[in-house]
Amino acid sequence: MPVLCVNVDHVATLRQARRGREPEPAAAAAVCELAGAAGIIVHLREDRRHIQDRDVRLLRQTLNSKLCLEMAATAEMQRIALEVGPDAVCLVPEKREELTTEGGLDCIGREGALADFLAPLHERGIHSSLFVDADPRQIEAAARAGSEYVEIHTGHYADAAGAARRKAELEKIIAGIRQARDLGLLVNLGHGLNYLNVRAFARVPGIREYSIGHSIMARAILTGLDRAVRDMVEIVQSFVD
Repeated sequence: MPVLCVNVDHVATLRQARRGREPEPAAAAAVCELAGAAGIIVHLREDRRHIQDRDVRLLRQTLNSKLCLEMAATAEMQRIALEVGPDAVCLVPEKREELTTEGGLDCIGREGALADFLAPLHERGIHSSLFVDADPRQIEAAARAGSEYVEIHTGHYADAAGAARRKAELEKIIAGIRQARDLGLLVNLGHGLNYLNVRAFARVPGIREYSIGHSIMARAILTGLDRAVRDMVEIVQSFVD
């Protein structure tokens, strides 16, 4: 059965708007766990715009579920991951000016460098994922880099205007899932998924995790975080394995 992992970056975004002490991402993570989330995701950015180093360390100390650290493939982030020891890392592209991650990591031609970057993490027992577009060349490169998972970027599907474009993007993702599995990769999905568009994957086999943050936090403002997470867990758990 696929599971839900909740990204709590936006809790930190609200806190950092006032540079204050609340809301606390670790407290939000605890609520998500109690509501059925199988893991918590945070993106520690170079500019520390939301999640801070202390958040990652505090989550590592307090979580009962899986901690996934999204990060750029830099020496600083590798050092932090090795020190903190999250259950998994997901390597993502990062630009200072972007509002959120705009696309997948370019793995083509970087397979050796990515493999070298991941090697000490694997030695530490940390699982790895590469955040990639549903592009056959990128998925092949991710497999050559030695990653255990790919997280296929669903943002183009989520943002597609019109039924025809949305269907075309969905078909790319489904083909990417099949390809990744054939290459021996485990598959997660994430970016832009919400309570409606995620249902398109209900009968798609081979998806291990759904990484969802913004839509859950947006609903939580109106319904409460516990209810928002339980609603999404119920949807995801109704899907095929």
